[in-house]
Amino acid sequence: MGNFDTLIFEKIDSIAYITLNRPKVLNAYNMRMRDELYQVLAAIREDTEVRVAVLKGAGDKAFCAGADLTEFLTAPSPTVARQVRWERDVWGLFLSCPRPLIAALHGYVLGSGIEIALCCDIRIASDDVQFGLPEVALGIIPAAGATQTLPRVVGTAKALEMMFLGGRIGANEALNIGLVNDVVSKNRLYPAVDDMARRISQFNPVAVASIKQAVIRGLDLSLSKGLALEKILSGTIVYSKS
Repeated sequence: MGNFDTLIFEKIDSIAYITLNRPKVLNAYNMRMRDELYQVLAAIREDTEVRVAVLKGAGDKAFCAGADLTEFLTAPSPTVARQVRWERDVWGLFLSCPRPLIAALHGYVLGSGIEIALCCDIRIASDDVQFGLPEVALGIIPAAGATQTLPRVVGTAKALEMMFLGGRIGANEALNIGLVNDVVSKNRLYPAVDDMARRISQFNPVAVASIKQAVIRGLDLSLSKGLALEKILSGTIVYSKS
């Protein structure tokens, strides 16, 4: 895969590493990053050698401090914007990726940054992390999925509180409300994430992908239909081994 302007992509053994790489602007999410993430995620989705993907942010200050408003608030007409979104649906690629996605979060995780993190399956944060959705103060709403993904993770009341007030929460509160799986010291963040990624990568990739599919798809199904999906996926794994 070629060089990127806003990302660093590495594949080590069966683990793919995506680093948001605009540290001078706190890894703000811009249109170039959107296009490059689309390319990388599409490649990961098709690469059967990849068993786990890790997302992280370059520099010491932020995973991602949100969208680059100098670009996104001066977007082209709504018709053009909708067409681009349809052609480069990064969020759809995140959510449909069959591989486990682990977010390594530090510093500022704001706006689009928290929305990227919410598209991941596991979130591990360092103790300096600050989460927030400041869109309401700008007279806009979170528009990269947070209105749907955040309530599913932390519950409706807490999600609405975070979005209505536009404030920030730290590592301990994020852990208490279930926004992150674990909090570690900053110097332990990447070793902890690497360890989890390696442990997951050692298991049968079909089983891991089936677990993810059963859980994610099952959330939008009734219990009976979710159990039926689980049965089908279980049978598929048994068949693949025979």
